[in-house]
Amino acid sequence: MSSTIAFGELEVSLVFKEVKHVQLSVHPPDGRVSMVAPNGTRKDVARAFAISKLDWIRKQQERFKRQARETPREFIERESHYLWGKRYLLNVKEEDAKPSISLGHRTITLSVRPGSDLSKRSAVMHEWHKSLLHKSIPSLIAKWEPNLGVRVKGYFLRRMKTKWGSCNHRMGTIRLNTELVKKPRHLLEYIVVHEMLHLLEHRHNKRFIQLLNEHYPTWQGARFELNELPLAASTWKDCIC
Repeated sequence: MSSTIAFGELEVSLVFKEVKHVQLSVHPPDGRVSMVAPNGTRKDVARAFAISKLDWIRKQQERFKRQARETPREFIERESHYLWGKRYLLNVKEEDAKPSISLGHRTITLSVRPGSDLSKRSAVMHEWHKSLLHKSIPSLIAKWEPNLGVRVKGYFLRRMKTKWGSCNHRMGTIRLNTELVKKPRHLLEYIVVHEMLHLLEHRHNKRFIQLLNEHYPTWQGARFELNELPLAASTWKDCIC
């Protein structure tokens, strides 16, 4: 069941689910607010919780207004693209051959068939991004499994609009946002560790924070850096779930 809570011009979309705790989120780029509450929660109780977080909500909304955003990519000559936190200029080469991408010192060369449209060029780039992540993620998982005392049964990549990563602790799998290939490598490692720790504690509670502090003590700086970097043209959620 879903409904809306209004505070003047501010609206909070409310959904009731089989969860144990209230989850409040502010979404970029426009500061949309959503709340998930346990089934059986009275609406007036959910409203009171939202009121208690109004200052936090407004601070998040104001931060999103100030945060830089990428313009939509057109995949044209001399366009800026980011890889592992570094800026590259795109070279576009049209040739009657299988599409491919090569990386130079400060350039990315995209080879496509003549007449390839934006959708095709974007798809080729996305597949390349996934291949780069597939080369990096297994070694990170292997590095952290003995340190954390967990086993990842599998990982998945997808372009996600609402989070940087997720974990299915029952299945022992993690899911990672392909946008992470654009960020510095240490931020990919932070997200991998974050999601692997959810295999030990699936909630964002005191125990989870303790685990982060123990195993990845620089996590707050990494989270701050990730959330301060330009947002993609699509909308991404501020918190990491």
